[in-house]
Amino acid sequence: MTIALRYAAYSDVGCLREGNEDSGYAGQHLLAVADGMGGYAGGEVASSIAISSIRRLDAEDHRADDMAEVLQQAVEQANASLSRRIMEEPRLENMGTTLTAMLWSGPRVALIHIGDSRAYLLRGSRFEQITHDHTLVQTLVDEGKITEEEVATHPQRSLILRALDGKSPVDPDISISEAKPGDRYLLCSDGLSGVVSKKTIHETLATEADPRAAAKKLIDLAIRGGGPDNITAVIADVIETDTDRDGPTRSAQMVGAADQRRDVMEQGQDTPARRAQELRSTGGDTAEMDPVRDEPAYAGAPAPGGPPADGGAYAAPYGEQPYPGYEEPASPGREGQEVQQTRRWWPMVVGFLVIIGIVAGAGYYFGRQYIDSQYFIGPSSSGENVSIYRGIDTDIAGFSLSEQVEDTGIALESLSESERQSIQNNIPADSLQDAQQTVDMLRDGAAAEGSEGGTEEGSG
Repeated sequence: MTIALRYAAYSDVGCLREGNEDSGYAGQHLLAVADGMGGYAGGEVASSIAISSIRRLDAEDHRADDMAEVLQQAVEQANASLSRRIMEEPRLENMGTTLTAMLWSGPRVALIHIGDSRAYLLRGSRFEQITHDHTLVQTLVDEGKITEEEVATHPQRSLILRALDGKSPVDPDISISEAKPGDRYLLCSDGLSGVVSKKTIHETLATEADPRAAAKKLIDLAIRGGGPDNITAVIADVIETDTDRDGPTRSAQMVGAADQRRDVMEQGQDTPARRAQELRSTGGDTAEMDPVRDEPAYAGAPAPGGPPADGGAYAAPYGEQPYPGYEEPASPGREGQEVQQTRRWWPMVVGFLVIIGIVAGAGYYFGRQYIDSQYFIGPSSSGENVSIYRGIDTDIAGFSLSEQVEDTGIALESLSESERQSIQNNIPADSLQDAQQTVDMLRDGAAAEGSEGGTEEGSG
């Protein structure tokens, strides 16, 4: 029995984003989805680097026993590539990407996953998610602090605990499984899974026979649901080549940001030097001057020996009298010239200073308004408790842009390991009320941890 894949990959920018930060790949031995993040240009760079780093695995034969190690090494190399890119371009320091990828060797499948992109398996009537989201809300669900239904409306639903960012060590989930003919796999970004329900995804995969039609329909459903994020779907059917009439897909498919940046990545020209060269090449070093023509400076210039036809100035050849009766006008002295130049320039200088003052004042006002509207939850100044802060957790010239609003009294030691890690990394909040609601959940969790500890001690 020979196992192969028939697949399709599609990506859409969605309804609200300006650019596509998702990247996807489908090949005979590799399926992958990466969802980039990090602001202007950062997300698309991160997801493109991740896909470009691992897609070389599609062209190589791998022993089934080595696939997990091969995938791990490829993802570590992708993380190292992100690190190098951040060193070259510090403006990209906040970029990162999720990555969910499957490597095939016959029926053996190695799955690697980090972040909140997902992989699903449809096998007969059974449909299940085969990845585990690395998010704060999923941790809360795992610990029984919120329900699955509350995830969709939770204020921290987009907070990812693990990703490829070029700064942190790679800590993905890796698993090995056996595929069977008739299996259908879906890899997707949260622009799909966060908008289209699991039930609808199941129904679509079960009813649309062709992977291309199924992927297009799922993306269309996400767009109908508002399309708040980029949407990427990679679908692969496991077939037996000896009995399948249509046969496997032969050509690789790359979609999203990785496809848009493919030429640059393949040519190895996506470097600061290359980008600087492209900027310089938009214009020449000097501008061409118009040729000097042997003709009067204006249409009404007179022939030598007569005054200008319109009373204008006329420049005679050097050493010759312009015309009879001509008197050279008195030339202002140096002091007079300086006074005239000063009178011409000072209104411009004053206007420029006024504009600078207005821009600086407006920037300070709106910047202050923005900072005062931001809240986050982090360790107290003593490092022992959980506190609510207003502002942004950063300093400028030694001046802190945040202030502690409330020491909640919740000891960090009373929280679970995942919650402590989230507090150390700061949990953003949309408002003070939002922050207090999150604190209430943490307090409930701390109380539960304490009661469990007390019960165990009492039973001993």
